[in-house]
Amino acid sequence: MVTLNDYLYSGDTVLKILQRYHNDLKEDAMKTKNGVDIIHCNFLLQLTELLEHNDFLTSQSQRLREFYKYMSNEYPFLAFAFKGRIKSLIRAEEKFNGNIVEHVYDYYGKNHAFPSVTELKQEMGPIRDLIAYRIVISMPACHLKDGENRDEIELKYLYKIANELPGFLEEMGFSAEIYGIPGKDPSDMITETLRPYYRDYIKNPSPYGYRSLHITFYDNQSRSYLEVQIRTKQMDDYAEIGPAHHLGYEKRQDEERSRRDTVPSGECTYFDEAYERGMLLQGLDLSKLDVNMFGAVNNQLVNDGCGLYRGRLILPYEHLSRFQNDIID
Repeated sequence: MVTLNDYLYSGDTVLKILQRYHNDLKEDAMKTKNGVDIIHCNFLLQLTELLEHNDFLTSQSQRLREFYKYMSNEYPFLAFAFKGRIKSLIRAEEKFNGNIVEHVYDYYGKNHAFPSVTELKQEMGPIRDLIAYRIVISMPACHLKDGENRDEIELKYLYKIANELPGFLEEMGFSAEIYGIPGKDPSDMITETLRPYYRDYIKNPSPYGYRSLHITFYDNQSRSYLEVQIRTKQMDDYAEIGPAHHLGYEKRQDEERSRRDTVPSGECTYFDEAYERGMLLQGLDLSKLDVNMFGAVNNQLVNDGCGLYRGRLILPYEHLSRFQNDIID
């Protein structure tokens, strides 16, 4: 079995690692007639092309910047940041293999059989968050009126911004995708016609407390998907440096192990290989890796200059609220 881990100790660049991994995986897939590995190769090719030909991101980020400028004019009292990133190689690989494990597990639980390659391909679909932008808002204490609750005020503006975003980006060449959380309705604060488009993890937090508002767009100019996340600074802290970050990792490991216990070993090659690849990535000691422009003291102290472990930044725009920075351009 070919794994990404095999290529992380050579001193190569991320792009070279991707190319070598793709080529070797494809060669092995052709020999073993492994249809899921062919799908995997196509995914790696998509990620490679994104890194090789990312000039479109300049245009994309500039069009998104127009909404940043709109917010600066409409909500000068808010502090907010726009962040963009391309999903890191390790996270992208984890997600692809995790999706296989999840879909095979769900299918087996319902049918006591394993899905065909065609069924698996249809279930998985494209990964829509390889490119993601995040809008983080905060209401400075100096702009709160007596008796106002900061959390309530921030939520009010968060959902107001969410209601304005799809229509604004539609004019910039983006189309919102219907991609909600199955069986979970978003907040009533979202306009009714927009509710099918939003995944509301604020009203429906994850089991480990993650809260955010997500929406997926298709960029008609670059013909690519992107995800926009909207959250408050408190939610962002909880996700990035709080319990959601650590508990989510631990819960993911527990879920993977429970799925391994449920699906009989040796009966589904697709599941077995995806599970093993995921476990190998989760067990990485980052300090031992040898990848160009990457360094780590341990799995917390990481200096990633290549997008191996942490996403590659596309844009950082910051608006520190009125009286702190008044110049937008």
